[in-house]
Amino acid sequence: IMLDRDESALHAVQLSLRGRALLDTPDLVLADLRDERAIREIFDRRGPEVVFHAAALKHLPLLQRYPGEAVKTNIWGTLTTLESAASVERFVNISTDKAANPCCVLGYSQRNTERLTAHAAAVQPGTFLNVRFGNVLGSRGSALTAFLAQAADGGPITVTHPDVTRYFMTVHEAVQLVIQSAVLG
Repeated sequence: IMLDRDESALHAVQLSLRGRALLDTPDLVLADLRDERAIREIFDRRGPEVVFHAAALKHLPLLQRYPGEAVKTNIWGTLTTLESAASVERFVNISTDKAANPCCVLGYSQRNTERLTAHAAAVQPGTFLNVRFGNVLGSRGSALTAFLAQAADGGPITVTHPDVTRYFMTVHEAVQLVIQSAVLG
């Protein structure tokens, strides 16, 4: 099951997996994790065994300006998902390297999702764990994608801060990390 509030994202994933994307199959669910009732109903009706939780707002400048949105999506949305997933066998929360030593709204919000997931691991019967990503090369919203577009337009290439250290991984590495984490726990 693929659940997202972004119908274009669902379309793109279905197209990449099947070579067609009519958005007419029952494995696609259009819903928002901010909608607690809908998420609970989906979990109750579908009964997933494994959950890969990748839903989060991640663009740092916007979250700095609108921190309440980070709280509503990243923190409360994760809590809703964790509570709805109380009976799953495995739950993998996908976080960010910015949670390691948070100094921004994104980092703090994702660090909170990690703590909520760790709490679920302590009180719920399944395996609940966190993985942290840096920038996934070629993913939607990746810094490298923005840099390449800026270079193609003749530059300049802008960075958020000259002292920022960026960590990159390929899509293949990211997928392997998530799958191995789910298996190994």
